[in-house]
Amino acid sequence: MNAPHTPAPGGCPMAAGQAEPLRRRSFLRGATLGATVGAAVGAGALAGAVTAAAEPGPGPSGRLIPFHGPHQAGITTPQQAAASFVAFTVIGRDRGGLLGLFQTLTDRIRALTAGGPVPATDLASPPSDSATLGPVLPADGLTVTVAVGASLFDGRYGLATRKPAKLVPMPVFPDDDLVGSRELHGDIMLQICADSRDTVMHALRDITRHTRGAMQASWKVDGFHAAPRPSGTPRNQLGFKDGIANPDVGDGSVADAVLWTHGGSSGEPAWVEGGSYQVVRIIRMLVEFWDRVSLHEQENMIGRRRDSGAPLDGTRESDPPDYHADPLGLLTPMNAHIRLANPRTQATANQQILRRAYNYERGLDLDGNLDVGLVFCCYQQDVARQFQAVQHRLAGEPLVDYISPTGGGYFFALPGVTGPDDHLGSALLA
Repeated sequence: MNAPHTPAPGGCPMAAGQAEPLRRRSFLRGATLGATVGAAVGAGALAGAVTAAAEPGPGPSGRLIPFHGPHQAGITTPQQAAASFVAFTVIGRDRGGLLGLFQTLTDRIRALTAGGPVPATDLASPPSDSATLGPVLPADGLTVTVAVGASLFDGRYGLATRKPAKLVPMPVFPDDDLVGSRELHGDIMLQICADSRDTVMHALRDITRHTRGAMQASWKVDGFHAAPRPSGTPRNQLGFKDGIANPDVGDGSVADAVLWTHGGSSGEPAWVEGGSYQVVRIIRMLVEFWDRVSLHEQENMIGRRRDSGAPLDGTRESDPPDYHADPLGLLTPMNAHIRLANPRTQATANQQILRRAYNYERGLDLDGNLDVGLVFCCYQQDVARQFQAVQHRLAGEPLVDYISPTGGGYFFALPGVTGPDDHLGSALLA
């Protein structure tokens, strides 16, 4: 793989033969600190900018996604335009406090996802709602998916024997940059998605208001789902279509095999029926380097055409790559990302994951580099058999020089709420 070109003094690129290889690790020396203050840098830069009048944005979608069901919404739900992933530490003193927290979460999510008029408040009391969405809450495609981390099953709440069988803290993989990260793990993860950014923010503000004293936010990352350009699967910050090869979980037999957990199977406790393991990864993309790599090399690293999303041996993004006809990797290199991630063999068929990723943009780091990337999120039945197996195959792939995983965690998405008398975590705490 050719290294990206190093700029010569004066900003002109050096000739390929003169360029020193640019290494991701040296690039990132100041990036960890820079990322933490990127918002402050951005704010300072914007302070002197002239603000142009903006056109009004589109209104709420009016789309209502049912809250009740055997599985939580937000897993197989088609992706909404905006998302926040927020990790929390539970601070309730005992199991009764944890039960109350899950009941409150259920009540607020049920109300927020249904939408409707905000309850009236007398003038002498604090308002019952922030009013950032007006006096009538739009449903706006809102989903709030609640997952729990391995740390919730320590000695605080007497849940150690009820921990999902594969739920562990996310390990550090060979190409990760997690040293000093403050965006790791958590007792509870909320994945909040909606068709509008302000609906996501309103839901988070409402939930934190009603759960104050029971849980405290520890880290947060926001994402957006780009519109398809020009059609098909949306693109990530590297310019390639992302998530083309998701399993067809609309097929119940496929979902039962790769997505939903089953109580009493594979060592799982009975209460996990209908849940799913969630992986969240914050993956910074080093676009300053990537943008200086030839199109041919970019496509070989990914294994797809940048314009159409088609595999290198196909013509449309929906075409499955035929690795059996290319055993030496003459068309799709053996170390291409899509070939390593999903070799499409009988032995790896049960390792598929359901990707639900979002792009992110966090301003600039201290060196003036863009802090952009992917909030990678996926769901699966068995995090060890699926995500970890894929991740180990990807270790050392050519793409690692252009991406930097900086945070995230493993979580278990709770089974759904079956009706108005049920609540999140009811089976866990039974």
